[in-house]
Amino acid sequence: MHYTRIATYDIVKGDFSELTGIVEKGILPTFEMEPGFVNYGLVDAGNHKVVSISIWETREMAHRSAAVSGAWVKENLSDRVRLATTTIGELALFRGAPVTA
Repeated sequence: MHYTRIATYDIVKGDFSELTGIVEKGILPTFEMEPGFVNYGLVDAGNHKVVSISIWETREMAHRSAAVSGAWVKENLSDRVRLATTTIGELALFRGAPVTA
């Protein structure tokens, strides 16, 4: 079973496109070096809201990602985003479309 951390942020400066570029070059490589990292995504929720979704092998690793992310955001994005919520939970179902030939 995997664990997911879902964090919501308010964009206070810039836009989603700029934020995506910064995150892709910054926190994503940071997460990729963390033990237990599985996957990461960023969602434009509209209305200057962003949802960050990361998937981890264990609950402890997901909790650690919150600390890693918090430090990275503070150092790199504190003038651009404000954390609104963060939640960690067990991922019960996550499935893609079947591969067709």
